[in-house]
Amino acid sequence: MSHSEDGSHDSHTQPEVKAIGRIGDWPLDPHITFLNHGSFGSSPKAVLEEQLRLRTELEAQPIEFLVRQLEGRLDEAKAHLATFLKAHPSNLSFIPNATHGVNTVLRSLRFQPGDELLTTNHAYNACTNALRFVAEQFQAVVRVAQIPTPLDDPMEVCEHLQRAVTPKTRLLLIDHVTSPTALIFPIQEIVTQMKRQGILCLVDGAHAPGMVPLHLSELGADFYTGNCHKWLCAPKGAAFLHVSPDHSKHIRPLSISHGANASRTDRSRHEMEFDWTGTADPTAYLCVPTAIEWMAAQMPGGWPAIMKRNRDLAQWASSFVESALGWKPLAPASMVGSMASLRMPDSKEPCQPSTPLYSDPFQDQLWQAHRMEIPIIPWPHHPKRLVRLSAQLYNEPTHYHRLCEVMNRYAPSLQ
Repeated sequence: MSHSEDGSHDSHTQPEVKAIGRIGDWPLDPHITFLNHGSFGSSPKAVLEEQLRLRTELEAQPIEFLVRQLEGRLDEAKAHLATFLKAHPSNLSFIPNATHGVNTVLRSLRFQPGDELLTTNHAYNACTNALRFVAEQFQAVVRVAQIPTPLDDPMEVCEHLQRAVTPKTRLLLIDHVTSPTALIFPIQEIVTQMKRQGILCLVDGAHAPGMVPLHLSELGADFYTGNCHKWLCAPKGAAFLHVSPDHSKHIRPLSISHGANASRTDRSRHEMEFDWTGTADPTAYLCVPTAIEWMAAQMPGGWPAIMKRNRDLAQWASSFVESALGWKPLAPASMVGSMASLRMPDSKEPCQPSTPLYSDPFQDQLWQAHRMEIPIIPWPHHPKRLVRLSAQLYNEPTHYHRLCEVMNRYAPSLQ
């Protein structure tokens, strides 16, 4: 691989990476180009096999599994996850997804009329909807800080946030890694900045676990929620909510069940309520340790090496797309993790969503005509849009070569 004179990789030079592991390690169809790990992740076959084993064990004796054993099994899985997140297990609860975590926190808190709930224009739409829903219940106000792009420095995020703070600001809902724009926000600086002003911080870390190193005990956020099914590659329906001990008495699960009036004294009310919210399949949670361990074993150096490998590939892919198509990134490479979003030409079609999740018909066109899955995201609003690429262990440079080849076929209609 060639290098520039200052020792950095030339943005046009293909990195020396290849798909990690056998193609059979992942259940993905080998005939498609899958550049959308960021949406729902993909679980290795070894992890899904462990989930099947656990489901078979559960069904062989449901009472033994769910009543007598589940609490201890969840404790073991939480302890493993807590080590990875550098958190205390008693502050962690398993939940189905990060949106569930955001809703759990917001619907446990109480606000006064006129209180301001702050977020940004990079926030995940589902979570902004939850914020608006709760604001309506209390006659509070949702304020949206505008973080313009392109950004030159991550600290610009802090500056724009501070301009939106007022004496009425009570809570900040902030992404660690933004979903539409795929930017790593300077979360430690943001949390410190807000806590200094007495503002609660709810961090939507949906994409962060497995993409960036985490130290939740040091971060100091009041609430942090993240997915395990994305970059940790656990089964769908595995996520966590981390609640500061200062708030654990006030945060209740969305489903109130037996733990609410349990007479036990060996376990906190918070743990008992979140450990059992009603009958459900807990095997996705119990597979989190398997996912963490299997992924770590795929590269010498474990998770730090995986994060670097995927980050390097995503940064190179972003530069490659920029040079091949002229589409511009939104921020410096230091704000890019395992995903990268680039500004593509405006849409010429009306915005007619065919599903609740995706609204640009070009994404469906790419899938139907080319078996390529990559999100085309209206942002900040139609007709402006982004293309967001992901880089996971099963991806390699040839996938982004094909992306550019396919996009070039549409060049006349995209201009």
